[in-house]
Amino acid sequence: MPTSVTISKIFLSLACALALEAVAADAAPALSPARTMTEAGMVDVRTLSPGLAEDMKYAGTDNFTGAVVEGYRAPKCFLRRQAAEALVRVEATLHAQGYALRLWDCYRPVRAVTAFVRWAGDLSETSTKAAHYPNLGKDKLLGEYIAPVSGHSRGATVDLTLMRCQGGHCEPLDMGTPFDFFDPLAHTADPRVTPVQKANRERLIKAMATEGFSNYPQEWWHFTLPAAVSPVIYDVPVE
Repeated sequence: MPTSVTISKIFLSLACALALEAVAADAAPALSPARTMTEAGMVDVRTLSPGLAEDMKYAGTDNFTGAVVEGYRAPKCFLRRQAAEALVRVEATLHAQGYALRLWDCYRPVRAVTAFVRWAGDLSETSTKAAHYPNLGKDKLLGEYIAPVSGHSRGATVDLTLMRCQGGHCEPLDMGTPFDFFDPLAHTADPRVTPVQKANRERLIKAMATEGFSNYPQEWWHFTLPAAVSPVIYDVPVE
């Protein structure tokens, strides 16, 4: 006959299992039926701030896949309106301080995430290893670095960096790694970065936090506005 301690352990295990099921459910949100950006409630941030610097990596070949990613038909940054407006306010504040943002990715269609997973599964294609994952085997990327469901598909997440501006010219600050560098060195608080790189990362985090954006600790460039996150994910192409 089980003791009270054993029964308690059983209930604890059950509670943990239910919690894990809830997490799993959260990790697989419903797909929105939206077919346009308007239906998805998203806007092109350039319509709100034409001067925002963009280098939309997945609309070109300068990214970890080495190719234009499915779903990116134009180099544009779309976000849900609340997130877009908050990002524009961050840019305005930084501009007054002599800094600016450079955007690398914003809303990401589900089909693009599927393309990432497909790329990660092709272990024979390693042409971008030196630039993006020099210290890891490609078989280690799926899971920690490339997820089958991305928060970007909810419309309130952005990948970006910070630039210092002078005389009308802006230069990116040294953040310690390039964008989409799959390595612990890209973790925001990695102790190996130099004091200057650490200060630059902290400056970016502080600037984004003023409008409610939270940093993802595994990637210094990745920020989400929790208040604007959609309960569903979208697959509207970027065009």
